[in-house]
Amino acid sequence: MPETRWQPGPAWLFCPADRPERYTKALAAADVVIVDLEDAVAPDRKAAARDALHGLVADGTFHRDRTVVRVNAADSPEHPADLALADELALDRLMLAKAEHPDAVAALRHEVIVLLETPRGVAHAVDLAAQANVIGVMWGADDLIAGLGGFASRREDGSYRDVAVHARSQSLIAAKAAGRLALDSVYMDIPDLDGLRAEADDAVACGFDAKVAIHPTQTTVIRAAYRPAPERLEWARRLLAHVGTERGVTTFEGRMVDGPIYAQAERIVRLTALTDDMEGGR
Repeated sequence: MPETRWQPGPAWLFCPADRPERYTKALAAADVVIVDLEDAVAPDRKAAARDALHGLVADGTFHRDRTVVRVNAADSPEHPADLALADELALDRLMLAKAEHPDAVAALRHEVIVLLETPRGVAHAVDLAAQANVIGVMWGADDLIAGLGGFASRREDGSYRDVAVHARSQSLIAAKAAGRLALDSVYMDIPDLDGLRAEADDAVACGFDAKVAIHPTQTTVIRAAYRPAPERLEWARRLLAHVGTERGVTTFEGRMVDGPIYAQAERIVRLTALTDDMEGGR
């Protein structure tokens, strides 16, 4: 693991850097805000976005422990200016858009979340996640599909096409193999909270540590998905109390339990504590 003690909550939210008036509202809604210098900012607004981010830090509004800044891709003409600002402001954490080359990631003097959203990035997921300054891995479907020459990451029923499912799985496995945070991608259909809920439930079940939102209304759904149901928490506590430090194969409440089941119970307890902390800290 990289040397970080950062323990973020599960509901993340993008906020355009050139709309600083939205930042405080985003902090109120989300556990982590991703201030975006990349896709959410029009090309002719990039400099203004950097100025606005500088202003958030200068006036004390910027919350360092709950904010990540997404910078433009390493091959973008905006990348050097983004990094110069990040260094000037001594930012702690960056998200690198369209991460593809491990050397470009390793060169950053910050904790980094690599965003895998190109064919090359997905293909190099394991090497990117393994860089010493990487603390998290996120994936993106639409840029990936565009890079493949396609035009739709989802089927008409809203489910991901197989290639997107592969990228999602690759991102999760690469993150966990390296001991990094795994972030599930955004759900673009803002009014479809039922679809978001199903996808967030799946993210929790698979092992993603967080899901990223594009609108404040989505964060409540995401956080609810990550908060274990009371009956699940009680089951986990009963199981862990029953086995204590003896973690061999045994029977509990009529079911065989062993190492993987204990790990699941421990995650339920951790998620409950984390979501409690996030609710209390905002």
